[in-house]
Amino acid sequence: MLTIDFRNCLSDRVGSHGLDPASLGPGSDAAARAGDIASDLETTRNTGWERWRGLPFDPMRSTHLDAVTRLAEQARGRFENLLVLGIGGSALGNSALQAALNPPTWNLMSSGERSGPRLFVLDNVDPANLGAVLDFVRSKTGGGLEKTLFNVVSKSGETAETAAQFMTIRAMLIEAFGEKKHSDHIVAITDPERGTMRSICEHNGYATLPVPDGVGGRFSVLSPVGLYSAAVCGVDIMALLDGAAEMDRRCSDPDLQKNPAALLATLLVRLGLEKNKPIHVMMPYCNGLYLFADWYRQLWAESLGKRVDVNGKEVFAGFTPVKALGATDQHSQIQLYREGPNDKAIGLLEVENFGAHDDLKIPGGLGVDALAYLENKRFADLLNAEKRATEFALLESQRPNYTIRFPRVDAHHIGEFIQLWQVATAFAGRMLNIDAYDQPAVETGKLATFGLMGKPGFEEWKQKTDAALGG
Repeated sequence: MLTIDFRNCLSDRVGSHGLDPASLGPGSDAAARAGDIASDLETTRNTGWERWRGLPFDPMRSTHLDAVTRLAEQARGRFENLLVLGIGGSALGNSALQAALNPPTWNLMSSGERSGPRLFVLDNVDPANLGAVLDFVRSKTGGGLEKTLFNVVSKSGETAETAAQFMTIRAMLIEAFGEKKHSDHIVAITDPERGTMRSICEHNGYATLPVPDGVGGRFSVLSPVGLYSAAVCGVDIMALLDGAAEMDRRCSDPDLQKNPAALLATLLVRLGLEKNKPIHVMMPYCNGLYLFADWYRQLWAESLGKRVDVNGKEVFAGFTPVKALGATDQHSQIQLYREGPNDKAIGLLEVENFGAHDDLKIPGGLGVDALAYLENKRFADLLNAEKRATEFALLESQRPNYTIRFPRVDAHHIGEFIQLWQVATAFAGRMLNIDAYDQPAVETGKLATFGLMGKPGFEEWKQKTDAALGG
C-alpha cells in the first residue's frame, strides 16, 4: 500500500518552518479536529456533492463497471484510435491514467503490440493541436475515420470548448458515413437524464455512459468519465477501484495517525496557514506519474481556492499547487526551492519498483575514472538516489517536504493515490471552512466567453468584457 513519510515537515527536522510533533500526537487539537472531520465526512458520505465517495463501492461500482466494460469490449479490436473530447476534470484524469498505466510509447506501437487503440485526449481548442490530431486519424497512417472512435465527455453539453470539438467531429463523421451511420463512432459520457448533450444523444442514437449525479468533474476520474477510456486501452479498472476502496477505508479512520488523508490535509493546511507555506509542490520521481501532478493541481486549486467561507465571510482561502518532475527539475526549480522564499511544502513521489524495466542497468567499460561509480548500477537506483539527495538538500535548507511512496505503479496503487487526494481535499475543505465543491470564479470566464462568441442572452457580458479590456 502507499505510505507517507512526513518527518521532514516537523520542527525537529526543519526547525521553526515545521510543525511541532506533539501538535499532531494523541490528545492534540489536530487529532481531535481530524476525528471530528472524519466523523462528519461519514455522515455526508454519498450525499450531495460527496457522492464520489461511493464510486469504488457497490452499488455504484458494479453498475458502472458493467456498463463501461460492455461498451469497452464493443470498441476493443474495432478501432485504432480513441479521441477523448473534454476539458478540465473531463480530461485530466484520462490523460493521467494513460500515462501512468500504459507505456509512454503506446501511440507509437503497432496494433498487435497494444491491447487497445491509440489514445488522444483533446483537452483544448488550440486549432493547431486539434487540426493535427484530426489530420492524423484521417490519414492512411492513422487508419482513417473508419478506425476512429470519439468519446465526448460533457455533463451538460454546453461547455464551449467541448461543444466546439463535438460539433467539428460530428460534421466530419456525417460527411464520411452519413447521418445514420455516424453514431457508430461516438460514445458520449453525459448527464443520464437531462441537458443539451442528453437531448443530442437521444436524437442521434449515440451510445452513452453517465456522469453520475453529485460527482463533480475534478472528482470524476473513478466514474465512467475516466474509466471508459482506461478500459478501452486495456487498464485494469477493477484493480483501480479496489485500490481506491482500500484507501477509502483507511481514510475513514478517526485516528489522525492512521488516516493518511487526514494527515496529509492537516500537514498541508497547517503548514500553509501557520508556517506561511501557501505553495504546494508535487514532484514525482517517475515520468509516468507526472500527469497526476496536473490532475492534483486542478483538484487542490479549484476545490480550495475560495473568496468566501461557508458562512459568507471573505477569507481568500487556498494554496497554489505547482508541479515538478524529478530528477529533471532538480536542474530547473530546486535552486529556487532551496534558496528562494521559504514558502513551499514539497511533496516527493517515490517508486520502489519500476516494473518491466526495473533492472535496466548502466553498462560498464567506458574506462573513464570520473564515471566509474555509475557502471553496472541500475537506473532505478540512480533515480531514487537523486530523490533522496533532493530530500536531504531540502532538509539542509529547512524546507518542509514529505514523501508518498509507491511500491510500484500499477492500477491498484493509482486507485489508492486518487482516493487519497480526493479525501484529503474533502478534509482540507472542512479545515478551511469552505465549500470544496463549487467553483464560482470559473463561471465568470464562461459567461464572458458566451458573450464574446455571440451567444444570445449574453450580450451584457460582451459589453462588460469589451469595456474592461478595451475591446
